[in-house]
Amino acid sequence: MILTIAAKELRALFVSPLAWVVLAFFQLILAWILLARLDAFLAIQSQLVALANSPGATELVISPVFGVASIVLVMAVPLLSMRLVAEERRNQTMTFLLSAPLSVSEIVLGKFFGLAAFLLLPVLLIGAMGATLAVGGRLDWGLVVSNVIGLALVAAGLAAIGLYASCLTAHPVVAAVTALAISLALWMINLATSDPASPVQVVSLLKHYEPFTKGMVSTANLAYFALLTGLFLALAARRLDADRLRG
Repeated sequence: MILTIAAKELRALFVSPLAWVVLAFFQLILAWILLARLDAFLAIQSQLVALANSPGATELVISPVFGVASIVLVMAVPLLSMRLVAEERRNQTMTFLLSAPLSVSEIVLGKFFGLAAFLLLPVLLIGAMGATLAVGGRLDWGLVVSNVIGLALVAAGLAAIGLYASCLTAHPVVAAVTALAISLALWMINLATSDPASPVQVVSLLKHYEPFTKGMVSTANLAYFALLTGLFLALAARRLDADRLRG
């Protein structure tokens, strides 16, 4: 049943004008950033040749594009996730879903995987855009893959946050604002302190994403995103379970 719900949510996203507008805007912004970074790289390429161990197109063009993509995702995912449960409440169809012979976990995971599968599309498209640079030069494929993994994990975490926010209200706009507030708080919380040993740094989404842009894939950062996603999925399930108990 998880796959059935996921397929339903994925179809709903693909027929939604808002989803296509967000996706198109996402790709246009990143294509423009990629071309701008590429133009700047070509302008200084003659100077880089004289340097020992000079950075290449992967470090100076592709990684910054993925960094911008992560910020765009923080803004875009709340718009894509706001209707997951909130619209069901508004249309009064959530009661039928909760009364169906489905567990709350199946409902939450189905909706999450549907949104996550849609978000995987722009992540892969960005990777494909970067890969086209291999036609005219050499790329650090390990760094490219690390960036793809990092951005996919960010997308999964933001999708879980958006789903939880959508479970809190019957108003999609309120759900979007709530998800954006939580996402921005986790993204910018490291600005509250400059001490790298501060406990605040432990929950910083940006702090755990940055190593992926540098080609460093560690178990600690993988565990952070797994815990972040799992936490908000558990909170979403608990909220829907409370709704089921209230009838």
